Amino acid sequence: MDTVYKISKAEQLNTDTFLFTINSEKVSKKARAGQIVHVKCGDEDGVLLRRPISICSVDRENGTFDIVFQIRGKGTKILSKYKAGDDIDIMGPLGQGFSLYPKHKKIIVVGGGIGIFPLLQLLKDHPAENKKAILGFRDKSCVILEKEFKQASDKLIITTDDGSYGEKGFVTDILKKELDKEPADMVFFCGPLIMMKLGVGIVKEYDIPCQVSMEQRMGCGIGACLVCVCKTKKGDDWDYTQVCKKGPVFGGDDIIFD
Repeated sequence: MDTVYKISKAEQLNTDTFLFTINSEKVSKKARAGQIVHVKCGDEDGVLLRRPISICSVDRENGTFDIVFQIRGKGTKILSKYKAGDDIDIMGPLGQGFSLYPKHKKIIVVGGGIGIFPLLQLLKDHPAENKKAILGFRDKSCVILEKEFKQASDKLIITTDDGSYGEKGFVTDILKKELDKEPADMVFFCGPLIMMKLGVGIVKEYDIPCQVSMEQRMGCGIGACLVCVCKTKKGDDWDYTQVCKKGPVFGGDDIIFD
């Protein structure tokens, strides 16, 4: 199977975050919002395992897709040095994506930090009549993809921890305010575990369904190594579930947030 594609654009979005546009008709045609690709970063010691990266945006007409990643270790540091014209080895698309039900007329996506990336294609693909996006960042220097999210949503609210841009505070506080003004049919989360845990608790108060995208380290990406497990409910008990096979998207009520 051919897994080597060409990078047509490599852009640095801020001090440690990068966007690659990759040429692949195969991935762009098959990809669903919320799915991931498994990227080979190099052959050096310590980076032999691929890195899971969310598909951020897809251009099916031109046969390209975008990934956005932050430098988090040796592998992504190597990946950040790739340039336009370079080849990149990618497996995908993998995993389960978001549910895009037409019956959900009003949706809200809630993202924190690097968790915002898979929410962009969700907004682009979802048939909802009203789409809100609530995105949280540490400070003004961390705000990225604002224009793209503004184009894909009917209302965009940006928050920063220090109030240096947008509204000061947490995305979960803004979510509660928005739900008090107008209920939603579905809410989607991706970001830090504590943010998603709080968010799932909030929408439960309003009896609104939700989905969460889990960000886990992965080894093989195909369900063989058991590295990427998370705790999920199983009747009155719980079990470990592989994120690469059953996720990364889960029902919010299915996850046990430890």
